[in-house]
Amino acid sequence: MIRRLLPIAALLCVAAADPQPQSPAQLFGPLFDAVQMAQVFPDGKTFVDAVPKEAPAAILAAYRKAKPKSREALKAFVEAHFTLAAQGNGAPAPQQKLGLRAHVQALWPVLSRPALAPERGSSALALPAPYVVPGGRFREIYYWDSYFTMLGLKVDGQQAMIDHMLDDFVSMVQRYGHIPNGTRSYYLSRSQPPFFALMLDLSDARDPAVLRTRLAALRSEYEYWMRGGGCITASQPACEHVVRMADGSLLNRYWDARETPRDESYREDVATAKAAAGRPLTAVYRDLRAGAESGWDYSSRWLADGRTLATVHTTDIVPVDLNSLLLAAERGIAQRCAALADPDCAADFARRAAQRRKAIDTYLWRAAEQRYADYDWRAQQATPVLSAATLFPLFVGAASAEQAAAVAATVRAKLVAPGGLRTTGNRTGQQWDTPNGWAPLQWVAIDGLAAYGHRDLGDEIARRWLTTVDRAYRATGKMLEKYDVEEQVPGGGGEYPLQDGFGWTNGVTSALLNLHHQPGVLEGAEHETRPEEQAAAAP
Repeated sequence: MIRRLLPIAALLCVAAADPQPQSPAQLFGPLFDAVQMAQVFPDGKTFVDAVPKEAPAAILAAYRKAKPKSREALKAFVEAHFTLAAQGNGAPAPQQKLGLRAHVQALWPVLSRPALAPERGSSALALPAPYVVPGGRFREIYYWDSYFTMLGLKVDGQQAMIDHMLDDFVSMVQRYGHIPNGTRSYYLSRSQPPFFALMLDLSDARDPAVLRTRLAALRSEYEYWMRGGGCITASQPACEHVVRMADGSLLNRYWDARETPRDESYREDVATAKAAAGRPLTAVYRDLRAGAESGWDYSSRWLADGRTLATVHTTDIVPVDLNSLLLAAERGIAQRCAALADPDCAADFARRAAQRRKAIDTYLWRAAEQRYADYDWRAQQATPVLSAATLFPLFVGAASAEQAAAVAATVRAKLVAPGGLRTTGNRTGQQWDTPNGWAPLQWVAIDGLAAYGHRDLGDEIARRWLTTVDRAYRATGKMLEKYDVEEQVPGGGGEYPLQDGFGWTNGVTSALLNLHHQPGVLEGAEHETRPEEQAAAAP
């Protein structure tokens, strides 16, 4: 019988055996720069996920001796000295014609992976328990993706996998002090939207030892986000992830510990920084990395001119979604401390949550505009971008009834598209702007609206979104990373081709179908492919 929860000793064993690894850029220096800048592989993630066949020092010595210059010579060198990851995810073939729910259930074993002990030199991080990957080029755990994947695992009877993944997250906090963006060495300098507290709510665990271990991990992760409060000064009101506001309250921003191009998007970041006239390269790289930590990579939310990636200034922004999630973490810690008979901890975190909610109302609520907004702490004003992040305070229960009603009216008027919820109202070519819609944002909206009694609007968003997903599935046989909610077709934009699999779309689809029985989106239905869908699916 497989144990659902790993023993604490097993987690500690992995932690002790996995020191902080170097990223491929750090290990392979000049070779790395040459391969990525020559675009030897169309996707920059290909090389950083490759596994070296020899020690890095030996490969670098061979590189200095061979001196490959052309793109073809570099590719031949890499293929001789590295093992490249297999492409694709083996998803069931489109001709199976399963209904959406049945297709998602068939995908769970395809996207599941066993506990991982990486090959020597791999950028992959060790994991003590099984896990689910998003799919496509994303062959590892991603932090915030996993919460939405877990929603589907929950309703599809995969509770054991949820607890396995929680074991993996606890292990990462124990090893690295936080949950990284993804389980690769090149992601360790940043995190992602902190959903860990909400993930814990999806577990049925009752063992006090397990609960204490998870609470300790949650508190450690929270301290990672708040650590910058110790280095704020009178002349510098922001440090690491923390920003001191004008009234002395503390809110948070996205940030990355490194100020170099991202390993997995190295060439793209170098090009963006060169286009940022007059700005220090390190500042641009830090802001690009912080944008990746946000999960919204990239969006007009982070662009100073609202259009151009070279104006990215993510670290200047106090985001409404991040601060809503940290409020949920503070409340979650308070509740768990109370349950484990630690009244001092419970009182401390209840106080922190109350202070954050007040600061959110002060700086992020715009009554005249009927929305929650991101805040530019340097300019000391709200940013002009209306985005689906305005719904996060409803999702975590931070809004008043009046604020929720105002947000619902704004969303109905400006963010509801024919195929679901718009990400923003801005067309920039960035993937986290219109016309794209994303599964996690649909769930946040639907769940948050329902919590405040606006179920009719949430149900309408769910119906439109599920229709979009179903239409694309009938045409392509795939569950996709994102969708165009204006035209109700597969989405586009971003730094890489549209990915299929797809973890968080699968999770949200199963969870919504479990709640909303939608005409025309019937689980288990056999679909007749329409002529226009056959044309859309043709290569």
